[in-house]
Amino acid sequence: MLSFIRYKIIGTLLLTMAFLVPMQQVNDVSIMRQATATLRQSVLKEAAWALQQEPVTITAQSCPRSTGGLHDFYSEGDYWWPDPKNPDGPYIQKDGLTNPQNFVAHRLAMIRFSRIIGALASAYKISHDKKYVQHALIHLKAWFINSETLMNPNLQYAQAIKGVATGRGIGIIDTIQLMEVVQGVEVMANSSVISSKDLQSIKSWFSQYLAWLTIHQYGKDEMNAKNNHGTCWVMQVACFAKFTNNQALLSFCSKRYKEILLPGQMAADGSFPLELKRTKPYGYAIFNLDAMAAICQVLSSANDNLWAYKTADGKSIEKGITFMYPYLKDKNQWPYQHDVMHWDDWPVAQPALLFGAAAYTNTAWLNTWAILEHNPTDEEVIRNLPVRHPLIWFN
Repeated sequence: MLSFIRYKIIGTLLLTMAFLVPMQQVNDVSIMRQATATLRQSVLKEAAWALQQEPVTITAQSCPRSTGGLHDFYSEGDYWWPDPKNPDGPYIQKDGLTNPQNFVAHRLAMIRFSRIIGALASAYKISHDKKYVQHALIHLKAWFINSETLMNPNLQYAQAIKGVATGRGIGIIDTIQLMEVVQGVEVMANSSVISSKDLQSIKSWFSQYLAWLTIHQYGKDEMNAKNNHGTCWVMQVACFAKFTNNQALLSFCSKRYKEILLPGQMAADGSFPLELKRTKPYGYAIFNLDAMAAICQVLSSANDNLWAYKTADGKSIEKGITFMYPYLKDKNQWPYQHDVMHWDDWPVAQPALLFGAAAYTNTAWLNTWAILEHNPTDEEVIRNLPVRHPLIWFN
C-alpha cells in the first residue's frame, strides 16, 4: 500500500512538472520535429554542396568606384541608374527597378557565405557529424580572423551611389546575411571543433561591428528609418547582441520593437502601410513581416515574450501574420497592386509562418510553410529572405 501511494505521488509530481514546461518550449519541440522532417533531405544535399566550397570573401573582388580599401565591404544602391540627360553625371533613382550594372559582388559573396554556414550548421544539428563544423571553421576564419582575407567590421561603403554618396546608412541592410552565420556558430559552438580562441575572435568581430552600428551616424540613420530598414537594424543588432551577450543592446532592441517598430509601422488591421505604398508592396510586406518575426524569435524569453506582446490598441506580431497569411496561401487574393519586379517569385517558405506556427500552435500556418518553396533561386528573393535555414533558429 505504501509503495502504491509513493508511486502515485511520484506520478502526480511528474505529471505536474510536465505541465510546468513552458508551452512555447513544447510547441518548439513539436514544430522542430516536423520542420526537420520537411527539410532533412534538402539540408543534407545543400550541406554536401557546401563541403565542396572554398572560402570567397570580399577581398576576392574590388570595385574602382569604392573609396574604401580591400577589406571594406562595398555595394551600390539597387535602384540607381545613369541619367539619360547627363550620362556621366550623378545617378538618378528608379524605385523598385534594379540596375544590373551596379556592383554587388561583395553582397553575393556574403550571401554565399551565409548559405554555406547555414547549410553546414543545419546538417550538423541533424547529424552531429563534426565534419560540417570543421569545414565551416575554414570559412569563418577567412571572413573574421585571417588578416589576408577578413572583412573590416563596418559597412561604411555600402549602397553607394555614383556621384551622390560613397556609402549610406541604408546599406546596413546588406548584413542581414550575417545573421545565419551567427546562428550557425551558436549551433556549432558545442562541437569542440571551434576553439575558445577562435570563438572569441569571431565574437570580437561582431562586438566591433555592433559598436559601429550603434555609434556611427550611418547606424543611427538606419535605426531611425521608419520602414523595413529600421526593422532590419533591430533584427541584426538583436541577433548579434545575443551572440555576444550584450544585455544592454538586447533590452534596447526589445524596447524598440514594442515602442517604435510595432506601433509605428503596423496598421490596426495588421498590415504595414509604409511597405504597401512601395512599387513592390507584396515583397516588401512579406520581408518586413519576416524581419519582425525574426526579432520575436531571437528576443523572446520567459520574462519577455514578444510573441505575446500587444500594444494598447491591439497591434501584435500575431495580427501581422494573420493579415498576410491568406495572401501567402494564395497570392491571387492580394488586393493591392502587383510588384513591378519579381511578382512571380514570391512567396516562398516564409519564416514568419514557421516561427508563428511554433508560437501559436497554428497547424494551418505550418502546413502552408511546408508546401511553399524552400530553395528559392531568384536573387531578389534570396537577398530579402533573412532566414533560409530555420532549423538553426530554434534552441
